[in-house]
Amino acid sequence: MEWFLESLPLVAVLCTGVFVQSAAGFAAGLIIIPSLLWFGYSIPAANFALLIASIPQNIWGVWSFREAISFKDVTWPAIARLIFFPVGISVVYQLEALDTQTLRQLVGAILILLTTSIALFRPQPRQELHAAWAWVAFPLSGFMQGVVGMGGPAMVFWVQAHDWGTRRSRGFLFAMYLTSLVPALLILAFAFGSSVLNAGLVTAFSIPLLLWVTQLGLKFGTKLGRKLLKRVTLILLMLMGIAGLVSPWILSNG
Repeated sequence: MEWFLESLPLVAVLCTGVFVQSAAGFAAGLIIIPSLLWFGYSIPAANFALLIASIPQNIWGVWSFREAISFKDVTWPAIARLIFFPVGISVVYQLEALDTQTLRQLVGAILILLTTSIALFRPQPRQELHAAWAWVAFPLSGFMQGVVGMGGPAMVFWVQAHDWGTRRSRGFLFAMYLTSLVPALLILAFAFGSSVLNAGLVTAFSIPLLLWVTQLGLKFGTKLGRKLLKRVTLILLMLMGIAGLVSPWILSNG
């Protein structure tokens, strides 16, 4: 019973992140990682739980959009992303020496930066980008995924700069996430061992619930519209980032 009660915050945060991701189309990692820090989880444990929680959704996405996924599109970006994931993990080792409040402030600052970028970034879609942009976006995505579990925005920005249709764009992103899942989980498990495995086990047992929450989120998103949900989600993320940034003052006055 004690193990079950201790696991409730993790399951609740995962459900919230998956629901928002399904409804608004983004933000699972941006919600889950900083929220779990507030509940005492480390960045690697939160990242490990996030990756396991995303497995069913990404398998479903790749299968649903399989005819729109090009092997040529995915191969080199996936390799670049995977190469830089361990680099991000090496930085996490250094961050583990920081106190919890400093970590919350760091993640809060990153969250504010990413949320502002999502809100303001309006690229002019074009048929093809210079290769240099890919060699910025995907290594950065892998690095950020390793450091704070927030590797999605860099890839999304790169996709938005192309004049791809919805199916090709979504298929590409699902494929990119899926190709990195198993290597990323293995690297995290090898690097941090038992400190991440409990969160992963709880998440694995929660997958049926997360699948149900995914369906609710999809229905909710269809009903309210993704533009409205995107605005609400961006406001929520900004507030979470600010809360992390000022956490020492919040807790000292609490």
